[in-house]
Amino acid sequence: MKALVFETPDKPVIVDQPMPTIKDTEVLVRTRTVGICHSDYELLAGRYIIPISYPVTPGHEWCGEIVEVGKAVKNFKVGDRVVGECVVRTPERLHHFGFSLNGADREFFNVNPDWLHKLPDGVDDMRGALIEPFTCGFYAVLRSGGTNASETVVVSGGGTIGLVSAAAAIGMGARVIVVDPIARRREVALKLGATDAIEPSDGAERIKDLTNGKGADLVIEASGHDASLAASFDYAGQDGRVSMVGINIGRMVPVNIGQIQMKNLTVRGCIGSPGVWPAAIRFLERTGIDLSPIQTHKFQLTDAVEAFKLGQDAKACIKVTLSTGAN
Repeated sequence: MKALVFETPDKPVIVDQPMPTIKDTEVLVRTRTVGICHSDYELLAGRYIIPISYPVTPGHEWCGEIVEVGKAVKNFKVGDRVVGECVVRTPERLHHFGFSLNGADREFFNVNPDWLHKLPDGVDDMRGALIEPFTCGFYAVLRSGGTNASETVVVSGGGTIGLVSAAAAIGMGARVIVVDPIARRREVALKLGATDAIEPSDGAERIKDLTNGKGADLVIEASGHDASLAASFDYAGQDGRVSMVGINIGRMVPVNIGQIQMKNLTVRGCIGSPGVWPAAIRFLERTGIDLSPIQTHKFQLTDAVEAFKLGQDAKACIKVTLSTGAN
């Protein structure tokens, strides 16, 4: 089978590997689609939020089909379409699938069924690869108290995590404003149902105007960029909440931290999507939210090296998705 492997930092290659075999407690999954995430580039660059080693196969935003079931597996069968969680526990330790464990950027892989969730019939394989990032956005909103139709949510950063966070808030009924400097991202935000999509150059003033001076009830910082992190407190209104989702590794960012007290803000860090996968999948199924505008480019898995190069150009694309050709 074919697999994408990061042999060392900054060295992605497509290799031939033997077909995996499964234990009685495992299932064999045929990969159908896999999204490329910003975190994959952190891994490729040789850094991540937990210890990692090379060689490693990335791929944690995936959708697949079960093609073999171990004798001891009861809740899944051959033919089930599934998605899987990223942060998983083995008897030895807590792992991140696609980082400290080899991921789904290969044609087949064996996996513990405890990490899996069945994909509803109404969600196709392409959108299935967006389930993992959607759960992160869904969790980002829930962790700060959720939202509803009475509130204004500002999402700072219109990459994948920002857009799925916006979609979650839209599905909960909130008015959503997305802030991003790239026109294509702002266009997609409007397609998803955001009421406004604005540039950050005068973002704080625009948000005040759009909210009649009130500011945001909830700000989701989803870019990790210094300016966006600093502006989050400017966007928030009195008694507002700020959810820090964007990853900023190892940098110091100057902010007007006094606004936390002056505005009586609640600020929470947020990473991953623990405990919300079943709810997030039901939410997507019942609301009918179409996340597909986020997926701007599709490549075959065998062209993954080229796909990773394109994915670094934020102006050219939002989400690059790999396919095995099986779907």
